[in-house]
Amino acid sequence: MTIRCKAAVLRTIGAPRPWAKSRPLSIEEVNLAPPKPVELLVRIAGAGLCHSDLSVINGDRPRPVPIALGHEGSGEIVEVGSAIDDVRAGDHVVFQFSASCGRCRRCLEGRPQVCERARIAKAAGGLMAGGGRITALNGERIGHHSGLSCMAEYAVVDRGSVVVIDKGMPLADAALFGCSVMTGVGAVVNTARVRAGDSVAIIGLGGVGLNGVIGARLAGAETIIAIDLEPAKLEVARGVGATHVVCARDADCVEQVRDLTGGGVDYAFELAGSIDAMTTAYAIVQYGGTVVVAGLPPLTASFSFNQCDLVGQEKSIRGSYMGSCVPARDIPRFIRLFQEGRLPVDRLIDGHIGFDELNAGFDKLQDVKAIRQILTPHGVR
Repeated sequence: MTIRCKAAVLRTIGAPRPWAKSRPLSIEEVNLAPPKPVELLVRIAGAGLCHSDLSVINGDRPRPVPIALGHEGSGEIVEVGSAIDDVRAGDHVVFQFSASCGRCRRCLEGRPQVCERARIAKAAGGLMAGGGRITALNGERIGHHSGLSCMAEYAVVDRGSVVVIDKGMPLADAALFGCSVMTGVGAVVNTARVRAGDSVAIIGLGGVGLNGVIGARLAGAETIIAIDLEPAKLEVARGVGATHVVCARDADCVEQVRDLTGGGVDYAFELAGSIDAMTTAYAIVQYGGTVVVAGLPPLTASFSFNQCDLVGQEKSIRGSYMGSCVPARDIPRFIRLFQEGRLPVDRLIDGHIGFDELNAGFDKLQDVKAIRQILTPHGVR
């Protein structure tokens, strides 16, 4: 049965600031088609405001519009497709923004975060079973964002887009585990596999970067250097585990890191989505060191390096998508660590907002006045 619900629909990319005034996100009543046999209907509890959403709004990484935004979320299953027998109505779930089919080459390699079928479906603004499920009241097709579109009251998603979680976890706040926690913590513990005693630098202290700091502390890194343009974020990083902070505005930023570490860090994490940050990351790794890149810059951005330096110093550059996570394994694990007090990611939440505050919330994110705000579509936590 088709249901009608509210959703945040982006119709204009690159709208003028402030967005609280131009309102690029339109809160609309939409029709949501029922789930197909391999899909679920989920009542949304929380949706995080993330830079990946922001990059669509401001045009850094545009998508075809209209599109219903939201890729970091959590909720409760309401309806289960007829071909699904391993989850049930009432289960609490966290979304992952790259649904996995379980059958393609990458899934069979144990890398569901880069599922080939999911990539094709997401690029088309649809779901893996084909097409979309969201339409405007006049019948206009509205695209799915990352197969989720969870800045809405309800979402229809692929079975492979959800991970069932412990009901003891506050459900709205669990949204963070679907993107910022997976990406930041995962980059450290999965992609880099940081070990006790290693030295690391985290460049870019948004929600993902600060989770990187938390992950480095969890992994036992001895030296954790947090780098950002904003002094306020450096203080937050100190509070969640950074042993040193360096302002990226300092002309001697690179020299400061080299002095602190006797020549450079073992691992530098570029989590800002900035070519300047990438340049810094490459400059501060020591001989044999590794740059791990999880930040997403504008589509036109490119980075160059000296090949002799790469070879002669045996440096490595590694991409990290979704923190190289296997979501069904890692999301419950990260939640258990949170519940044990070892992943204090709740300290990164600035507040919970409603639909009427959503455009202004993205202004705050763009202006570096918030780390993580969570939309609660039904007005409750």
